[in-house]
Amino acid sequence: MNSHELFRQYGHEQLVINQDAGANYVGIVAIHDTTLGPALGGTRLWNYATLEEAVVDALRLSRGMTYKSAVAGLPLGGGKSVVIGEPGRTDRESCFRAHGRFVDTLGGRYITAADVGTSGPDMEFIRLETRHVAGLPDKSGDPSPLTSLGVYSAMKAAAKTRWGSDSLSGKRVMVQGAGKVAWFLCELLKREGAVIFVSDIDDAKVKRVVGDFGATAVKVDAVYAQDADVYAPCALGATLNDQTIPVLKVPVVCGGANNQLQKLEHAEALAKRDILYVPDYVANGGGVINICREVEGWSEARSRAKAEGIYDTTLRVFAIASAEKVTTAVAADRLAEQRIAAVRALKPMARPNP
Repeated sequence: MNSHELFRQYGHEQLVINQDAGANYVGIVAIHDTTLGPALGGTRLWNYATLEEAVVDALRLSRGMTYKSAVAGLPLGGGKSVVIGEPGRTDRESCFRAHGRFVDTLGGRYITAADVGTSGPDMEFIRLETRHVAGLPDKSGDPSPLTSLGVYSAMKAAAKTRWGSDSLSGKRVMVQGAGKVAWFLCELLKREGAVIFVSDIDDAKVKRVVGDFGATAVKVDAVYAQDADVYAPCALGATLNDQTIPVLKVPVVCGGANNQLQKLEHAEALAKRDILYVPDYVANGGGVINICREVEGWSEARSRAKAEGIYDTTLRVFAIASAEKVTTAVAADRLAEQRIAAVRALKPMARPNP
């Protein structure tokens, strides 16, 4: 599907492309929906083969941000920006200051943050040109703790649905990935008495989790066949696919990775195997909650409560899936769409004359 077809099918509000030859900068901003509030979505730096490929990526990612914020109950819409270039480029100040000027032209309809290929220092360059940037090191900071808290809360909701109790004590959790989100998730799991298995392509990260939490290391190629209660993908996306789903030995899938399903049809494949799947953007909503904390000025306590509320959101997704006989992936989309439709239907009210 080309970008024009995708733009129409997904119902985007705006797609803007900008360049600054002097800064060797080409950037794209896709605003999907601002019904609930300004469009929030990170800036991705990637060496796309073509402009069309970059536009398609921005369109898909921005729609995903709309649904993520809607399901999390946040006063934000969905957007995304991509910058075409090598992730390791060294001319970062000129590039991201140019991007900041581009973002500023949108007048607050779009708020950016860090994403794949970008980081806090890049956001600092953007901040020199616009105030419509979040996820800054001196403000909301590292989103990993809140992201992991959300995943943990979703996992407990899945346990409640699958086993009748939300306790994870004694449950065997296969954590794929040993990065920051995975580490904080393992800390929460250890505290509750779960049995942790961990795998990562980086042996040093695995050793850290093993040493900190008494986890058992699993080889990368043995993750999917690991006999466990929960598979928690916390690294790359698309790990749920035609090759891995048939060999899974778990009744629950819940993790922090984005885009866990290689295709939407793989939600059906999981359901057919009676594997309860927590949609990724439901489970990992703590990351966007962390940014909302900065944008809306929330306290740390309110932000934690919102992340813990992913427990109830997950139960609502399961209830919709059961009542409407659809996959949990479809149910999550419907929950997001219901909230957007309800707010969109609100009638304007007359304001008194000043």
